[in-house]
Amino acid sequence: MLHSDTRTGGVPATDLETDVLLHELEQLHRTRHETFLYGSEEALYRHTLRSGQLEAEYLRRFPYRHVAPGRTRTGARAREAATRIAEHPA
Repeated sequence: MLHSDTRTGGVPATDLETDVLLHELEQLHRTRHETFLYGSEEALYRHTLRSGQLEAEYLRRFPYRHVAPGRTRTGARAREAATRIAEHPA
């Protein structure tokens, strides 16, 4: 059964220095797949909660972060179109 509290056992995201916040995000993203596949329900819940807290804090600090054109819906459609053209040249 999932817990309804918001404790994660870590330092509040708002209290982390930016370099520590980035390190924590990197660690969480690196371990996500393994936690999803093999972690207990509790571990997955805590991982998801902490990820959300850290990601929200990052977005609060960097609302105008660089967004790569290829990571947008328009960019993805352009990649798909280029792939179709490459696979079926005229």
